[in-house]
Amino acid sequence: MNFVDLLCFLSLGAITGLFAGLFGIGGGGIMVPVLTFLFIKLAFPVEHLVHMALATSMAAIVPTAIASLRAHHKRRAVIWPVVYKVAPGILFGTFAGTFLASYLSATPLAIFFSCFMAFVALQMVLDQKPKPSRQLPGSVALMGVGSGIGGVSALVAIGGGTLTVPFLTWCNVALPIAIGTSAAVGLPIAFSGALGYAINGWSVANLPAHTLGFIYWPAVFAMATASFFTAPLGAKLAHSLPIPLLKKCFAVLLISLSLQMLFTVVGH
Repeated sequence: MNFVDLLCFLSLGAITGLFAGLFGIGGGGIMVPVLTFLFIKLAFPVEHLVHMALATSMAAIVPTAIASLRAHHKRRAVIWPVVYKVAPGILFGTFAGTFLASYLSATPLAIFFSCFMAFVALQMVLDQKPKPSRQLPGSVALMGVGSGIGGVSALVAIGGGTLTVPFLTWCNVALPIAIGTSAAVGLPIAFSGALGYAINGWSVANLPAHTLGFIYWPAVFAMATASFFTAPLGAKLAHSLPIPLLKKCFAVLLISLSLQMLFTVVGH
């Protein structure tokens, strides 16, 4: 990896961290399409472009998830009993999701990713939140919900907030607490996802140097380092910038990047 490549990964991490701080979402929506494009430029195996992008994005989310968890815990915004109950399902669902993703070829993965990001973008534009209409379910049901959230998160390399926050809000959890609890859930998602992709890519031939399974570590370190500094800046700017307008612009960006990724993968 030369200096230009390193600069690209650092820039991607910085931008991802900034948006994560602004909107409180994971970076998979940005990282996966851009990593796919960068990996093509680095002449990585075409059949594993999306797998490597998902895996590298998941691994890069781990340090961000730790920092976010700590910040929300200090504000007493995490319902830890819920985290403990949902975590087994999260770990299982995310880990299993990486096996499904590794089985699928790049094209169906890209199609699913693009469709899901279109859903996320529409959710951001409409800004509709589910009305609280029930209480939190029991332990078994929470594990089941966690499995579903984890499975989807593994396929699109997100921290789960897009699914976890609406579910908790629907269950009469106040929005700030739902966001904090979702941040805590994001750590087992990122860890289990990164581990699963590392295992599934372990015996794959022709992967580039400096990989562990499907994870390309130079990109992970560069992106995680840059996002560590820009995420707090994004959180600070969130209190002074027109967030509703920025969310709509960000939604357009998500759709554009997802379509670009889809056309790139299908074109190859």
